Amino acid sequence: MSTTSSGRPAGRPGRSPRAASAARAASAARAARATTPARAALGALATVTLAAGCAAGSPAAAGGGTGEPQDGGDIVFLIDSLGDTWIPNNSSISSFQGHIWGHVTDKLVYVDAEGEVSPWVAESWEQNDDATQFTLHLKDGVTFSDGAPVDAEAVVENLDTWAFGAPDAGINPVGLFPKTYDHAEAVDETTVEVHFDAPTLGFVPTLGYHGSILISPETLALPAEDQADLSNDVGSGPFVVESWKEGDSVVLTKREDYDWGPEAVGHTGPAYLDTITYKLVAESSTRTGAVQSGQADVAYNATPQELDSFKDQGFTVDVPRYLGFVNGYRLNTQVAPFDDPAVRQAFQHGIDRDEILSTVYTEDWSAAETLIQSNVPEATDHSDAFAYDPELAASALDDAGWKEGADGVRTKDGEPLELTLYPNPYLATSKAIDELVAQQLGELGFSVDIQAYDVVTFGERVSGNASLSNYEVTRSFIDVGTVASILTDAENGEDWFGLGQSDPRTNELRDAVAQATDLDERAKVVDELQEHLLEEAYFAPVTQIVQRIYVSNPKLHDITYNGVAYASYYTAWLES
Repeated sequence: MSTTSSGRPAGRPGRSPRAASAARAASAARAARATTPARAALGALATVTLAAGCAAGSPAAAGGGTGEPQDGGDIVFLIDSLGDTWIPNNSSISSFQGHIWGHVTDKLVYVDAEGEVSPWVAESWEQNDDATQFTLHLKDGVTFSDGAPVDAEAVVENLDTWAFGAPDAGINPVGLFPKTYDHAEAVDETTVEVHFDAPTLGFVPTLGYHGSILISPETLALPAEDQADLSNDVGSGPFVVESWKEGDSVVLTKREDYDWGPEAVGHTGPAYLDTITYKLVAESSTRTGAVQSGQADVAYNATPQELDSFKDQGFTVDVPRYLGFVNGYRLNTQVAPFDDPAVRQAFQHGIDRDEILSTVYTEDWSAAETLIQSNVPEATDHSDAFAYDPELAASALDDAGWKEGADGVRTKDGEPLELTLYPNPYLATSKAIDELVAQQLGELGFSVDIQAYDVVTFGERVSGNASLSNYEVTRSFIDVGTVASILTDAENGEDWFGLGQSDPRTNELRDAVAQATDLDERAKVVDELQEHLLEEAYFAPVTQIVQRIYVSNPKLHDITYNGVAYASYYTAWLES
């Protein structure tokens, strides 16, 4: 076996089991759910009147922190959606529910904002030479909040659930979990052996993906309708669910017995904060106004145009970039008008990204250089392949027989050059971007409609709908090796571009990425894959994505952001 570096010492800390203590904590949490906390008053947020326990005072009076964390305190996090289900597998990768899961659950490894992998519940690991077998060594004494141990058997159940789900029962597999997974087995209480049917270099990093959350086997055994009740969903994280109200709020309270946090964040014991309340507030201006007035501590998804003003007022503004794809459009080669390569090329070269950056965003954003984020180690600059060039775009359409009519809209064989864009509700700026793109393409003879939906309706009508000509991408990943699994329909892939098996070069590169056993060799193939997909105009990049925007109370210190840009308040503390 060859050892995969964990970035931390591999020795076990020798902790003793704490099942009894965890059981007492679980019992207390269940008792707390039976009562209505003081924060039940949050239901009155129609006037942004929040319950006691929020940070008070204006930023001007906040001052700096002492640098020493202080125990205690309650924060309110205002969010624009809480999704439509709490089934763990179905909701863990959501940009909304993912915030809650990140505090109620743990992961086997921790991945930071630069993509560095380090131990968490798995304290060390090894892989064989061809990356088809991995051995995970678990920390002793980790427990779910129901008192059950996070042991090898529990990890095997979670791995199987992430890989396969139970689609017939309404439980999805976790997207981007390696499709090469075959099975896992518990060697002993703290050792798991994981087997793949092909090389899978990205397995260990993917254990830090936001879909790879450790859930109690008791929860996993429940039917989907019971898993959809958040109060039934048990994790091993630093917080537990105290109460929740569908479409309104979730209140988390800390676990006093928690002491297995990732060393990478500089803290392993119980959280400093007592509670976190996530409250649904649809309007961005209402969310940020509540933070300005001291009635809330964090506003999620503020608009970029507001950020400079908040910085000037002394608020903390964070715009972390996640590891993943840039914001852009994946084009369906099976649906008109993108079944025509010339139209795809014109679409790519007809988007003025500089205008989008200067109109919609601030200096915190930058243009896309390829189809993956520049902080992904394997990203290489292919911006020439999709540079703004309206003359080239018009020429491509002319040569392909798309002629401009009296109304300015091009036609070919009696069919107009028309398409619909669907703003992605997971990105606050999506509609503004689509409106600019529609104007820019209109100058080239496209007729562009825009159809906006809320999160739930978007999921029902747009996500996964193979009859649509395009889809606006907001997608993170931890390891670039998992990207190959979504490009075509091989191994139940997502077939992003409607290619199926029709493009031999894409298939060849896809397989070379997926089957690589050496990181340097894989990086070379990933460079070729980026070049090919962009030259074929399967993907039209727009900007490097900052999907998660946070405006925070300046008295809230030491927030951390992981590789998928979620804010963690496990290490955070409130200055009194």
